Amino acid sequence: MPDVDHSSPRADIVEEARRVTTAAQQEQIALKLTGGLGIYFHAPSARAAPFRREYRDLDFVGLSAQRVAVQPFLARLGYKPDIPFNTLQGRRRLRYWDVMHDRQVDIFLDQIWMCHIIDLRDRLHEPEGVLTPADLLLTKMQIVKLNAKDLTDIVALLLDHPVGAGDGEVINAPYVARLLGRDWGFYRTLQLNMDRIRTALARLPDQTDAVGSRLAALWQAVEMHPKSLSWRLRA
Repeated sequence: MPDVDHSSPRADIVEEARRVTTAAQQEQIALKLTGGLGIYFHAPSARAAPFRREYRDLDFVGLSAQRVAVQPFLARLGYKPDIPFNTLQGRRRLRYWDVMHDRQVDIFLDQIWMCHIIDLRDRLHEPEGVLTPADLLLTKMQIVKLNAKDLTDIVALLLDHPVGAGDGEVINAPYVARLLGRDWGFYRTLQLNMDRIRTALARLPDQTDAVGSRLAALWQAVEMHPKSLSWRLRA
């Protein structure tokens, strides 16, 4: 096994993401890339026009059980802790800085807490250094107010990944349906965001059929999955 690269952060954010995830794997730290850059690694369409875009920050998901290991690990890679933020938020989230390139690094612990909660503790043990396509899609679809970058990322991901069962290079529909069958609020946000994506597809006619059919297949799986009592009480 090659030595872990403890040199300074790279200027190229793609190279830097690869450096961090490779080092985490070598040190057996469950740290998975998420966000738009995670989609970049899974979706070839995100690397070319009209979907290619700039990435400013690095976002990861890790385990709170490894918090004690994550903090010195990032320091060895050349990152400086945001001490006030980590003191206040460190149970759920850590923040570090690449001072040289003015780049923020966020590490969500166990769960992504944003508009909705996505519990990823059981999704971080695979050797891949990036979240699965289904998890990446969920992290985007949970956003109540999607911006243009979010829409671009979602379309690129769906364009390159069919809807199916299981993980790998597919959108794991049973997994998505199971999560949304327990969370009416997230279900409703997904429904609204699918409508927004269909509207956005009008500007991308070459992608309309493939992405539209995958949205329909995913929604069918979500609709058909049994709903929990708490879901039905909220609906």
